[in-house]
Amino acid sequence: MQDPNLILSLRGRVLIVAGSDSGGGAGIQADIKTVTALGGYATTAVTAITVQDTLGVHDIHEIPLDIIQAQMRVVLDDIGTDAVKTGMLHSIEIIEMVAEEISERAAAAILIVDPVMVAKGGAALLQANAMDAYKRALMPLAGLITPNIPEAEALTGRVITTLDQQKAAADALLGLGCDAVLLKGGHMPGTTIFDVLATQDTIEVMSGPRIDTRHTHGTGCTLASAIAALMAQGAPLSDAVDIARDYVTEAIRTAPGFGKGHGPLYHAHTFRPDEEEN
Repeated sequence: MQDPNLILSLRGRVLIVAGSDSGGGAGIQADIKTVTALGGYATTAVTAITVQDTLGVHDIHEIPLDIIQAQMRVVLDDIGTDAVKTGMLHSIEIIEMVAEEISERAAAAILIVDPVMVAKGGAALLQANAMDAYKRALMPLAGLITPNIPEAEALTGRVITTLDQQKAAADALLGLGCDAVLLKGGHMPGTTIFDVLATQDTIEVMSGPRIDTRHTHGTGCTLASAIAALMAQGAPLSDAVDIARDYVTEAIRTAPGFGKGHGPLYHAHTFRPDEEEN
């Protein structure tokens, strides 16, 4: 009989440390759907419960610090993980605790940090005084960070309105100690979206057409979790990013159209038979 620990390792285990989105479009819910759709095994440590729909975040209930820590510990001590993906961490105390637990219990796993600061509808998901903790405690542990333009501006203090400024900001973010940066360009205007992938040795610009739709809730969570799922299964960074971008593009294209605001993606499109074959 095959060792069950080997089976889990081959599937790619991803521990997701993030907040819950009651609308199902972002946060833990989007993360689990994405990791599962891409063949990984998702475990979770819920950091906050948000009262959320496609119109915005209506309330936030932060999970007690000791419960977040306990979730991480039992999962890592029993199941283990090949990758850790962080999303909404909200406070200095949570960020510092998560960094400590990763250092002590998951140092060999790839860490993907999605520095969630503001929800799609504009609600703050990171306390104003927690930015330094992100930069000081968590980002030096990261194999990859995946900020969008507003997050990168907040982290670097730079204005980013051009592709050259995007490249320069990605390079500056490497100075925080992470191994790689994927600076997403979806917030910049234009019919083409440019994402910049920077490492200590290379810088690569990836592009794709913008899909004209309001159904883009959870794209950042989904992209980071897709990369985590693929890297947990052994994909190299550049390949994981490339495949994850294609996955998110198709999830946007096939979005179900739910809600009155920023609607969710269709995370399960990988399971749907190709319509051309029917």
